[in-house]
Amino acid sequence: MTKPRVIAFYLPQFYPTPENDEWWEPGFTEWTNVVRAKPLFKGHYQPRIPQELSFYDLRVPETRERQAELASEAGIEGFCYWHYWFGNGKRLLDRVFREVVESGKPNFPFCLCWANHSWFQKTWNPNLPNRLLIEQTYPGVDDYTAHFKEMLPAFKDKRYIRTSEGKLLFGIFDPVSFSDFELFKDTWNTLAIDNGLVGFVFFAYTPGEKKLNIAESYNYNRYVYEAMNDAYENFDVKRFTFKWAIRRIKLWLHRPIRMINYSKYVECAISRFKQLENVTPCIDPMFDHSPRSKGAQQILHNNDPKLWGKLCREVKKIVESNPNDKDKFIFIKAWNEWGEGNYMEPDSRFGKAYIEEAGKVFK
Repeated sequence: MTKPRVIAFYLPQFYPTPENDEWWEPGFTEWTNVVRAKPLFKGHYQPRIPQELSFYDLRVPETRERQAELASEAGIEGFCYWHYWFGNGKRLLDRVFREVVESGKPNFPFCLCWANHSWFQKTWNPNLPNRLLIEQTYPGVDDYTAHFKEMLPAFKDKRYIRTSEGKLLFGIFDPVSFSDFELFKDTWNTLAIDNGLVGFVFFAYTPGEKKLNIAESYNYNRYVYEAMNDAYENFDVKRFTFKWAIRRIKLWLHRPIRMINYSKYVECAISRFKQLENVTPCIDPMFDHSPRSKGAQQILHNNDPKLWGKLCREVKKIVESNPNDKDKFIFIKAWNEWGEGNYMEPDSRFGKAYIEEAGKVFK
């Protein structure tokens, strides 16, 4: 039986940049929001404090080496680095991946997912407008060609994750807004062949059934499906108890608007992946957006390493049983999204439990 290939999304926003200094404050990184987080209700796990790797700076090569070692312990094949290209040659947060490619270290497989969305300074208030920081643009063939050439050293790297057919794995974060995808896909596949590569397998990141239904019309090669939005939308509000409703009223000004128990998410995710045979599962070890949004976005409450282990086991079975998928990828979102409470790295409460639970299943 073919072993599933597990890939974890990797966030590079853990070092200062001139843009973040200007937009937010000097020295701003992902840790800035993490350390300021406060519990919004009794039993809310905040702030979340890193353990073994501490509040790291990703400009330090030793940190990147240790991350790869820990990921290997979890049975993870490689990292999928978030990649930021805004058009006309403008990149952000590129230093970490650039150094990984140029140095050859860590000796750990990787691929890329283009985080093709504009950046905003969000108010998290429907009555107040967000401020545009930088706009995502799609200038056309010349820019797509420049984009490819910029990333060609990575594509030729022996560590770049390829399918069983030798094609390079490359993701699009927002497939719905990328109306020019067909031209982009044809351009990159032609350039790949011209440069001695086999071509690409393009995957669309689809968080929920609505996004999947739209993205399928764009003819991606894979659809990496995350079920967290489904879990929230399927949650039966009639089950709310009177006591719970009173507590919500008391916390009205700071209430977590989109909160469900992690166990509900696990149940929903397993069910959805069984139903949708044409998708590549993307699973969440935990999620709590409150460090960024103060509770205006999703919170998976009562996350638990054992439930995470159950999710890994069940999804592994589902993927292994699919006869139509040669590569049997499983994505994890994420390795280190600390600002969204969405990570596997050791923290002060659970230590290495999430790594160990995944390792029991995938290693």
